[in-house]
Formats: sequence, structure tokens, C-alpha cells
Amino acid sequence: MRLGDFSLSHNSALSGALAAFKRAFISIGIVSGVINILTLTGSFYLLQVYDRVVPGRSIPTLIGLSIIALVLFSFQGVLELIRSRLLVRIASAIDYASSRPIYTAMVQLPLRIKVPGDGNQPMRDLDQVRSFLSSTGPSALFDLPWMPIYVFICFLFHFWIGVTAVAGAILLFGLTLLAEMRTKEPMRVASVLASNRAALAESARRNAEVLQAMGFGSRIRDRWSKLNLEYLQAMASATDTAGTLGTVARILRTVLQSLILAIGAFLVIRGEATGGIMIASSILMSRALAPIDQLIGHWRGFVGARQGWQRLEKLVEMLPKDEDRTELPAPRNQFTVEALGLAAPGGSYFIVQDVNFGLRAGDGLGVIGPSASGKSSLLRGLAGVWAPVRGSVRMDGATLDQWPLDELGRHIGYLPQDVQLFEGTIAENIARFDPESTSDKVIAAASTAGVHELIVRLKDGYETRVGEQGLELSAGQRQRIALARALYNDPFLVLLDEPNSNLDAEGEASLGEALRRIRRRGGIVIVVAHRPSALANLDLVLVMNGGRMHAFGRKSDILSKLTRPALPQRTLKVVSAPEAK
Repeated sequence: MRLGDFSLSHNSALSGALAAFKRAFISIGIVSGVINILTLTGSFYLLQVYDRVVPGRSIPTLIGLSIIALVLFSFQGVLELIRSRLLVRIASAIDYASSRPIYTAMVQLPLRIKVPGDGNQPMRDLDQVRSFLSSTGPSALFDLPWMPIYVFICFLFHFWIGVTAVAGAILLFGLTLLAEMRTKEPMRVASVLASNRAALAESARRNAEVLQAMGFGSRIRDRWSKLNLEYLQAMASATDTAGTLGTVARILRTVLQSLILAIGAFLVIRGEATGGIMIASSILMSRALAPIDQLIGHWRGFVGARQGWQRLEKLVEMLPKDEDRTELPAPRNQFTVEALGLAAPGGSYFIVQDVNFGLRAGDGLGVIGPSASGKSSLLRGLAGVWAPVRGSVRMDGATLDQWPLDELGRHIGYLPQDVQLFEGTIAENIARFDPESTSDKVIAAASTAGVHELIVRLKDGYETRVGEQGLELSAGQRQRIALARALYNDPFLVLLDEPNSNLDAEGEASLGEALRRIRRRGGIVIVVAHRPSALANLDLVLVMNGGRMHAFGRKSDILSKLTRPALPQRTLKVVSAPEAK
């Protein structure tokens, strides 16, 4: 079994991951059946020793029975080892097959809807599912259906021995149901608190400089400690319940074994059973009740894995399904925005509304306006990061959603206001981690962005590792490398949000040259800017105010009209669903 043989597209429901291993689970069920039959070896061996060997004083019979029992025990051990290893590999394969749609949902859904909780919770849920499947808990589930066989054999030994076995099974099943009722809610609460606790810790880690500089790290620590205390209390409640019921189950099983011995002894005294039946029934009783005992011991892990899997299924179901699409030619001519309305993922208010404009190859557009006027949000909509609530964004007449995401990304270069680089080399970041990238393409993008000389002056040049979030580089270096990433492979549409916010004079000159090159090769560039210098190499201007397009046209015409006071900003509420269509 190779992990690479199993994978799901992000369109597949997670139930498909389990269905893919249906035959493997059936095989484990068959192996479990053989194991449970072989488990009878100990009971029947003792039965024969007490009832045949001892009365007959036959050494050869004892040796023969012992050899047979040893062979059967060895075979049982081998099968249990195989079952354990199969479960570990199935758990890993299910993790591998499910991780692709889960990762896709974890990354893409926050751009479509408001996803509650910690962003890394899905990965922890998947880890918990894999951990439970790799434990001995599933083995107990596979052994459980064989319990009636053991009880039936107890009835064959004697009616009252069978009745005792049934009573014990009922009591332990009752404890299992009680464990389900008493641990379900504490585990759910603990999961929510764990997610909130992790989110706060990650936020504090990312903002460590702010906490240190302004001295409110202790207050954030106190908030985290409070969440941590609530989480520990919820986990303690679930663990105490599971531990208490597990202890009661083990004590009860010991009592039942002693009781079955007492009943067997009573029957032997009355001549209704043999000594071999008395001993064999005690061992058989122990084996019959063992799966329930193990299941109670693993119940907390089972509940956690089940709740985690349910959360993962709901997460993946929310992800829009990709359909097979006709491959479109690369855009070359025009970019149009029609009555565009945007809202934040999961938001109930328009941030951008009624934006209309069109651009042709070689155009350069500057988007200006006061703070909170919707400029950056508009750019997210133009890049396809936010899906339109109404209206459309088109390249060469086709809406952005007609391209698969990976294909669309080849035609768009996007530099967000908050620049983030990924752990890896500078070359990998510029190439967008394309495994088929060439050095010529990387250097061409860096040269267009005017960052080639800066990179080669670094100790390891293009092989310099940027560190997590690019912290090994200055803000200006990160921004210029991110600009090169946006320009990689000459995309048709280049969207830049405050590209000169961290640049010095040399960087601004390089940016200006990059904008000219984009336009000369027939690309379209849109720049959100506060500094007038960013508009020097653009020919069109769009003015945003209050989430609406206030003006659009030639740069000279628009800038000459901006002496009048800005319009007051307004909050725009999303219209009802029928109107939004």
C-alpha cells in the first residue's frame, strides 16, 4: 500500500476516502473473525487439560495439546500484528487522501464565507482522526460483533453461565452509552476552546513586536490563560468521566470473572459442570467482555475523532465544486468590470458597489481615494480573491470563474498591501513555487521588478532562504521580491496595492520602469496608490469614495477636477437575494 496511490480531488466528499478503503476494512473484519476464533484456543485448551489430560494422566496428550495451542497462539499473534499494521497504514492513507480537499477548503473558504474558529483546526481534526484509527480502539470495534458467539458458547457450557455473561454484557453496554452521553458535550466544548486558545496564541506570536513595544503582552497572556483554564476544565471533565467509567468497567469485569468462577464452582459441586468448564468459562467471559472494556477506555478518543470528522465533512461540503471547463485562450485584449458589488466573506454589507469601467491592452489605471473608500477591496474583487456579490469581472469577455483557479493565476499578477512570502528560497517565491520554472523566467521577473541587483548582492543570491513570512528580509526587500513574483511569467493583468509603501527612491524608480514595461508588452496594470509618484507611469485614474466609483477617465482630466471636497462616505447594506441576482 503506497500513500501516493490514494488521493481525492477537492470536489470529493470525505466519505469517499472511507469508501476507497471498503475492501481493506472488509479484510480487517475477516482477519478479526479469525483472531476471535483463535482466541477460543485458551479456553478449550484448559477445558481439555482439566477434563481429559488430568483425569487420564496422559503426558503425550498434554504435549500434543500444548503444541497445537502454541501454534494457534502464534498464528493469532501474527494476525493481530498484521491487523494493527494495516490499521496504521489505512489511517495514514485516509489522512493522505483527505488532506488535499481539507487543505483546499481551509485555504479557500475564508475567501468565500466567514469560517468560525481557528484556521488550523481542520488539520488538528485530521490528526485526531488518524491517531484514533492507528490506536487499538478500532480493533475493539471489529471484535465487538463476535461477542454474541462467546456468550452462545457460555450457554453451551451451562445456562446460568450464559445468563451471567449476558448480564455482564448488558451492564458494560450501559456504561458505554453513559460514556457517550457524558463525554460528548465536554469534548465539543473543549474542541471550541482549543481552537480559540490556539488562535489567540498564534495572533500573539505574529504580533510579538507590538506586544513587546507597547507593553500589553501580559494582558494578552492573561486572556490566553483564562481560555487555557476553561479548556483544561472541559478536558478534565471529559477525561474524568471516561476514566471513571473505564475504571468501573475494569472492576466490573473482574467481579464478573470472579462471579463466573463462583457459579462454575457451585455447578461443579452440584455435579452439573466439570472443573474444565469452570476455568474455561471464566477465560471466555473475560474475552467476551474485553472489547467493551477497551471501547470504554478509548471512548474519549472515539468521540473526539467522530466530532472532528463531522466538522471536516461540513467544511469540505461548503467548498464550491469545480467542474470540467473548456480551456480558454490566454487573455490578450481587454479587461471589463460591470456593475461590480463586493462584500467581505460572510459580511452583510457592500464594501464596493456599482463599479463600471473597461481597460484595453497597454492601459495603466491608478485607483485613488481616501482611506476606507474600498480601494483594496476592489482590487481583491478584480483579482478573483473575493467573488462578486453581483456584477462581473471579465477578461476578453469571459468572467473570472470560467477559468480554473490555477489557470487563472497564470494570467494575473497580484501584490497585496500586506506582503507575505513563504518559507523557501527567493527563487522559489518569485517562481510561485512552480516546479517547472526556469532560471531565465525567474531572473526576467526579478529584472523587470528591478530587484535582480539587490538579490545577487545577498550572500546566497537567489538561493537565499527568506524564513517564515520573509522575516529574514527587510520590508522593502520583501515588497520588491513580491513585485517580482507578481510579474513572473508576464501575466496579462497586474494588480498592485500600494506597491511603493516601503520603497526608497531607487525602489520607486524600479517600480516606475516595471510599470512601463508591463504596458509596453501589452499587459494591463492597475495600481492602488496614495503617493502621486505611483501614478506617473499610468494614463487612467479611478476615484473611489464611500465604496462607489466617484470618477473614471484620463489622468489629466480626473486630477484637475479633484480640487472639490470629497463626498461623505456611506455604509452600504447588501440588498436582498432576489435583487442581488
